[in-house]
Amino acid sequence: MFNLIAIRILPVLLGVTALGFVLMVSFGPDRALELAGRNPTAEEVEQLRRQLNDDRPVVVQYVYYLKDLFTLNLGRSDSTGEPVTSMLSRTIPNSLALLLPGFVLGHLLALLLASVAALNRNRWPDRLINGCAVLGMSISFVVVMMAFQVLFASRYGFGWFPARGWSMASLGQWLSHVAVPTLVILFVASGYNVRFYRAVLVEELEREHVRTCRMLGYARWRLLAVAVLPNAALPIVTRLMYSIPSLLVGGSLLLESYFGIPGVGKITFDAITNGDQPVLKAVLGLSSVLMAIIMVATDRLYRAIDPRLTA
Repeated sequence: MFNLIAIRILPVLLGVTALGFVLMVSFGPDRALELAGRNPTAEEVEQLRRQLNDDRPVVVQYVYYLKDLFTLNLGRSDSTGEPVTSMLSRTIPNSLALLLPGFVLGHLLALLLASVAALNRNRWPDRLINGCAVLGMSISFVVVMMAFQVLFASRYGFGWFPARGWSMASLGQWLSHVAVPTLVILFVASGYNVRFYRAVLVEELEREHVRTCRMLGYARWRLLAVAVLPNAALPIVTRLMYSIPSLLVGGSLLLESYFGIPGVGKITFDAITNGDQPVLKAVLGLSSVLMAIIMVATDRLYRAIDPRLTA
């Protein structure tokens, strides 16, 4: 555990936060100038810069940033004045409630379709599933969002669900608001996942022990459950775990900003457009910690699946 933290996790945490911090400080707006209001004097701007520690060298500013991150002293939003910790505690549950159904259903559906394709390699089910997967990968995420919104949530289509907004006041309201974003995630992510899982399963199906099971008369789905999936668990777990950050960061930012959902992605999008550095620094730190947690969880899952990795 110590080696995992010292050799892998700590460098990732410091590397990601340092890179993001330097980019924000170097290319972001001058925070002191933004907060000084209209027609400030040079002395007022300089005094504000000293209060914010922005007159210190970048390395010193980065150390202050790490200290604030570690103590959860994330400050207040420059745009709204709300404490950043309050913003995160208010928006994180919305993002999880938005993304979790699409993530779970997307991987289960992809694994099922990939299994059907692998067991029927080079036959019509395989070609049909591959064709649909390629179609899903070929269409832009934004185009899929717009098309699904028109199809399922407008008077020009079925009009089954709300076009925008968010509510978790009841199970029915949550399901109605999460339906279209979940369908978007399923359509876009399933293409990539199906192709990946199919390639892994096809490779496993060609191994010697699987041929032996075939000669012993194993049925196809029993063969998959007993001889293929256990050996394919490591790449499947890797795909599953490392798709979480891209979905949470990229997926939530696009979905929440487009559908007007008050989650972490929405406040990140607003912070980018407004140059709200306290919020951006908090989201950067949160993403780095999430990545570290995923690395630890993945390592633990590897060891649980294959005890030989513990040695």
